Amino acid sequence: MAGGLKEVRERIVSVKNTQQITKAMKMVAAAKLRRAQQAITQLRPYAEKQNAMLKNILSNLGGEADISFGKEREVKNACVVVVTSNRGLCGAFNSNIIKAANAVIKDQFADLEKSGNLRILPIGKKANDFYKKRYPENVLINDHVMLFDDLSFANVSQVARRLMTAFAENEFDSIYVSYGKFKNAATQFAITEKFLPVTQTTVAEESDNTSKANYIFEPNMEQLLENLVPSILQSSFQKYVLDTHASEHGARMTAMDKASENADELLKELKLSYNKARQEAITKEILEIVGGAAALEGG
Repeated sequence: MAGGLKEVRERIVSVKNTQQITKAMKMVAAAKLRRAQQAITQLRPYAEKQNAMLKNILSNLGGEADISFGKEREVKNACVVVVTSNRGLCGAFNSNIIKAANAVIKDQFADLEKSGNLRILPIGKKANDFYKKRYPENVLINDHVMLFDDLSFANVSQVARRLMTAFAENEFDSIYVSYGKFKNAATQFAITEKFLPVTQTTVAEESDNTSKANYIFEPNMEQLLENLVPSILQSSFQKYVLDTHASEHGARMTAMDKASENADELLKELKLSYNKARQEAITKEILEIVGGAAALEGG
């Protein structure tokens, strides 16, 4: 019984130590979340306004615009960008993003995957670790795995420009991005969005109810859009990354909070078990003493 008590005591100490770690990780995640949330909330209105402006223009042009990043062509080569975190301990956050990416691969690019004409660009170690086990090296574009080490616009826009160049040079005919969209500390969504090409079909749903507007273009329409679209695409890609960054810390904070609560429940159960075992041990000792005293009196 003494051995059992010792084992329970050691488990209680172990759970308490683990709980201290989870509480500390929750506090760290909360501090990082505040900064990450501030970054995405500052960028999102600007990026969304740019997208709304582009969608409004394209929807009102009725397909007249002819821009290099809006040319739909037969999809012979494609790329899927998967944006995850570098670290785990954030619940199902990373696995949900990978599932979203795998879904678009299965639905849109199954034939290209079989023929070897699909490339995957992982951002974040979790995405890279997952896909490097399932695809040969020539499928992965792993030059930007550690992008989260520097989230400045200048650094992130390099990836966007690389993808835009690859599309313009016909290296890729279609590019999708899977990432974690941040709503609040407790809610994040794993979604996939079409990055290129920018076409009428990609904006039709949100523009159906938009009233037609008359635009006067200066300079001409094509020249204006050729300068506007790259800027919008870079802002959109920055939003994908910052959304995922904030979502990661929100998911980790929630996961560590749940882990601390579970540790509390486990401690209650362990303390109850310890008290029961201790009472049993005391009762047994008392019975032995009483039995010994009775034996002496009888003797």
